[in-house]
Order: sequence, then structure tokens, then C-alpha cells
Amino acid sequence: MVTEDDIRRIALALPETGEKTMYGTPAFCVSGKWFARMREDGDMLVLPVASEEEKAELLAAEPATFSTTPHYDGYAIVLVRLGQVGPEQMGELLTDAWRLRAPKRLAAEYDG
Repeated sequence: MVTEDDIRRIALALPETGEKTMYGTPAFCVSGKWFARMREDGDMLVLPVASEEEKAELLAAEPATFSTTPHYDGYAIVLVRLGQVGPEQMGELLTDAWRLRAPKRLAAEYDG
């Protein structure tokens, strides 16, 4: 299980990442674009994914970990239950979300 502090530590270790408040909760951004934010209930993280197809695959494969709400219908965004993931998986999820929002140059440097 990961905590908000774990998420903060992992996210802020990614290049050019900052923290701000979004909808009254902590959010993490790269180049002014958010890539993760805590939900108001504090036990879920909102993350963008590559496509609605990837979202559907995650929801089907791991329904105890990933969910959505009608608010996110039509968007490539999932909710991640913090109690269902460990630090390594959260690191992968945050890094993937960061790559989606980071400038191509920065993502290429990070991956290079």
C-alpha cells in the first residue's frame, strides 16, 4: 500500500515536476500539465492513461485496483486505489502518466 507521501516522493523525483493544488487536493505537474492528483477522499489517485482502450483494459484486468466514475466517461483517466498498489507499481504508473504529459524532449532525455 502506498501513501500520499509515497506518491509525492515518487512524483517529485521525476524531472521538472512540481506540486500544486487542483480541486483542493495535491496535484503533480510537468511543464504546466497535470499528470496525477489525489482525489478528495484521500484513498485514490487520478491518473491519465494513453487511451480509452488502455483504460478499459486496466478496468477489466484489475477492478480492485482501477476504477472510474461517470465524471471520467469519455476520458483516458483512471482512478487508482492506493490500498491496492505497492511503491514499485505506483512508480510505474506515475512515470507512465508523466511521460504522457512531459514534453517529448524531456521524456526522451529521461528514457535515453
